[in-house]
Amino acid sequence: MTPTPAPTSAEPRLTSLSHGGGCGCKIAPGVLSDILKGTTQMPIPPELLVGIETSDDAAVYRLNDEQALIATTDFFMPIVDDPFHFGRIAATNAISDVYAMGGKPIMALALVGMPINVLSLATIGKILEGGASVCREAGIPIAGGHTIDSVEPIYGLVAMGLVHPQRVKRNADARVGDLLVLGKPLGVGVMSAALKKDALGTDGYAQMIASTTQLNTAGPDLAALEGVHALTDVTGFGLAGHALEIARGADCTVHIEWAQVPLLPGVRDLAGQGLVTGASGRNWAAYGADVVLPVGFTPPEQALLTDPQTSGGLLVSCAPQALDAVLAVFRRHGFERAAVVGRIDAKGGAGLVVG
Repeated sequence: MTPTPAPTSAEPRLTSLSHGGGCGCKIAPGVLSDILKGTTQMPIPPELLVGIETSDDAAVYRLNDEQALIATTDFFMPIVDDPFHFGRIAATNAISDVYAMGGKPIMALALVGMPINVLSLATIGKILEGGASVCREAGIPIAGGHTIDSVEPIYGLVAMGLVHPQRVKRNADARVGDLLVLGKPLGVGVMSAALKKDALGTDGYAQMIASTTQLNTAGPDLAALEGVHALTDVTGFGLAGHALEIARGADCTVHIEWAQVPLLPGVRDLAGQGLVTGASGRNWAAYGADVVLPVGFTPPEQALLTDPQTSGGLLVSCAPQALDAVLAVFRRHGFERAAVVGRIDAKGGAGLVVG
């Protein structure tokens, strides 16, 4: 697997058409919080099991005693130039939120915005086929969608799934004494920055695509384990941002053991060369005041801690006695590098402490 060669002069590189790629496009968490402060909400119906209260991965609505509907949407601009790979990454990322709630996807709707006078119909078709290929792997149809002519190429999905109401896993239910397990290595944002600078080799590109197109299918099996208390996925706000969501939701402190955090091959060196995304800095500016770093923690390490993950791994908070079962589920679903990366402590002076 190699990076796609530069297109002909008649058709530009996909990444050249977007001001930011993948989950690095997200509005910074602090800005988003300020925006949402001005919104008013209707009374929350009792059937709405998960809404916007804790910045969770998806909404969940109880249909009956046996079923709850999971609804989520995710879309972004290109993170790679290969249109088929872009479609696959965007679809995998969108479906991940269903798995992160402990559910199984049932169908999707496509969200498509394309500069139709700039990109060929063949290129746009490859983006859509990439997304459709992931949906086939997940066992779901693309049942509809919406298209617009836009300045930047945008692709994603509305993803829907089902879960038993008693197996819904929120990001806010961690318990003091829990261990944190991360399903995928970090570093996608750094790799995307290197790709834009033509500094990501063939092996690095293959690693990036393999990670971002691996469906988080372990979610439902993890949710079925009695000792799993909280579940989320690590995406645009980085490991630090999503760990802080867990901390705030459960009114606790998350302790991350940095030496135990798995990283994609080569990203430490790439970050050391300054190949990091602007989003990592925006993330730190938004929540860095709530993070305690160890003495000697370097700027490249900080960039990796806040690195936006496109289609990142599941982050599980589980009782220590459930750890073996959690790791076994990850291994069974092909996540060989899943690792314990921290623990949940009683609330202290900071939401996140890195050791």
